[in-house]
Amino acid sequence: MAERPFWERKTLAEMTQAEWESLCDGCGLCCLVRFEDELSGDITPTRVHCKLFDPHACRCRDYENRKTHVPDCIKLTPGNVDDLNWMPKSCAYRRLNEGKPLPRWHYLITGDPESVHSAGVSVRGQTISELVLDDPEDALDFEAPEFLIDRSDD
Repeated sequence: MAERPFWERKTLAEMTQAEWESLCDGCGLCCLVRFEDELSGDITPTRVHCKLFDPHACRCRDYENRKTHVPDCIKLTPGNVDDLNWMPKSCAYRRLNEGKPLPRWHYLITGDPESVHSAGVSVRGQTISELVLDDPEDALDFEAPEFLIDRSDD
């Protein structure tokens, strides 16, 4: 009998760094500018991406040094997944933390890194850079409530 894959056997905290990093499906939803209502806690995602986000690859252009260029970039860890309610509902980190399986389109399941895009889950080709805005608040002109929808397949 074959051993179950690491994401089914280990908690997030038990994963190696390589295993942890491999969970990212490259959807890009976490790299969007979001606003949080201070009273209600409601999250408003936008179609505006971080200045380091590559909208074609759906990856950070300088992942290793991102905190130097974007000081408020949040480093996801097993210790803070619970606290980040703005993370996409389809996010592997969030789903595994909630005891849910990876979605069928996740590349660890399909073996194809393009599956997140072909499944229509990623933001590829749907965003603009924050660098084109005159003011950061202008991102609200590009609200994208549809990005709050759970793009998982369950």
